[in-house]
Amino acid sequence: MSETKEEHYIRPTWDEYFMEVMDAISKRATCNRGRSGCVIQKHNQILVTGYVGSPVGLPHCDEVGHQMKKTIHEDGSVTEHCVRTVHAEQNAICQAAKRGVALDGATLYCRMTPCRVCAMLIINCGIKHVICQRKYHAGTESENMFITAGVKLEFFHEEVQKYEGHK
Repeated sequence: MSETKEEHYIRPTWDEYFMEVMDAISKRATCNRGRSGCVIQKHNQILVTGYVGSPVGLPHCDEVGHQMKKTIHEDGSVTEHCVRTVHAEQNAICQAAKRGVALDGATLYCRMTPCRVCAMLIINCGIKHVICQRKYHAGTESENMFITAGVKLEFFHEEVQKYEGHK
């Protein structure tokens, strides 16, 4: 049976494909404040993945609740962050280290602009391209670090990511 014009399948671009994989990976996350995932690929081949979750053997937010810490910023503003979990980007980078997978020159796909610590790890791993689904409300510092380090940063959507439990 042949397809009609209306039924013609449109194959996703590589970026769309890897972002869809990232969405699937994020479903394993164990913190409802930000169910994020990460995919790192090179030459259109997935190297490693990661999702938000507690270190191996430690309790998850979904099991015991959040471990909130307050941060006082230079401008005097105060934000709260859950520190029980390891970020998706960090977990993906750890998986690469455990398996001896080089990330130099790779592209990373993630839910929102990586935090400052993740940005520093991404830069030092040699990852050259970061594609985010959306912006992070506190992502300006990371964006500036990527510019300075020559890491290309793109967003699928320009709006700021909203996530459960975020005030």
